[in-house]
Amino acid sequence: MTMAPKLNKAKSIELYRDMVTIRTFEEEVRKMFSAGLAPGLVHLYSGQEAVGVGTCAVLSADDYIASHHRGHGHCIAKGGDITRLFAEIIGRRPGYSLGRGGSMHIHDPETGNLGTNGIVGGSVPLATGAALSAKLRGTGQVAVSFFGDGVLNQGILFESMNMAALWSLPVVFVCENNGYGEFTEIDDVTAGRPYSKRGEAFDIPSGKYDGMDVLVVFDAVSKAVERARKGDGPSFLIFDTYRYSGHSVGDKQEYKDEKERQLWESRDPIQKMAKAMADMKLASKRDLEKMDEEISATVVAAAKEARKMPAPGADDLTRHIYAP
Repeated sequence: MTMAPKLNKAKSIELYRDMVTIRTFEEEVRKMFSAGLAPGLVHLYSGQEAVGVGTCAVLSADDYIASHHRGHGHCIAKGGDITRLFAEIIGRRPGYSLGRGGSMHIHDPETGNLGTNGIVGGSVPLATGAALSAKLRGTGQVAVSFFGDGVLNQGILFESMNMAALWSLPVVFVCENNGYGEFTEIDDVTAGRPYSKRGEAFDIPSGKYDGMDVLVVFDAVSKAVERARKGDGPSFLIFDTYRYSGHSVGDKQEYKDEKERQLWESRDPIQKMAKAMADMKLASKRDLEKMDEEISATVVAAAKEARKMPAPGADDLTRHIYAP
């Protein structure tokens, strides 16, 4: 692993802290779900942190992201408040959607987060539309669509890429290929190799990268975002990554081979970044351990605070449903 361009010590520490925060956050969510506090399903981002963090670290505060059902990490990486995020997941009124949206329906306009999404491929037209808006308004903003490998076969992806390429929209399509669409291996259901050819069909600059290396992600997205800001149109990036948890909490992952899991876990993005920072004398082992301890304390405190928050009341039932 080599240090990516434009990446200083402060930015390196930010990347590490954000990844550890997400990993720690997701472990608390797992506990909440097991305790019966989180209604519905939760889909954990553990293992995929490098993609969300490396991408969002490139973006400006007013840039847009649109996420998918496994979106807690994106919310945090884009600057979301973890207490409000916990609150939403366990159905508390101070949450981002008044506690009524849950894990898959979190939005944060203040950080440019257009929302997590329970619809496969739902993030793609949202980000494309935001990019069109930014271009028409001349703001210089960029939009990023996060989606999983299951979207590679969805028609909305092709429709959106066609529009983005035709109108040179400032959007970056980020595919997080964790190898599985729920319980099905991507190679069993997806034709056309490499998968990045889907972007090339529309003359969109495309590529496949190591999604377990946050510096690789940062570098690839930096180039795509720079291109978008210059008015040169969209990019299509596929990051190979791996989810440590099942499709959702409760999935025993019996469809995965143990050797496969061990191989991917040996490439853990957090450990890889820790080693890189130590090798480059950016942080000592003790520095990183101290950061880990501070992050753990902060996340646990946020989870505890969220548990004390009130649930939505009857008067909230019809709020934000009808147009004024």
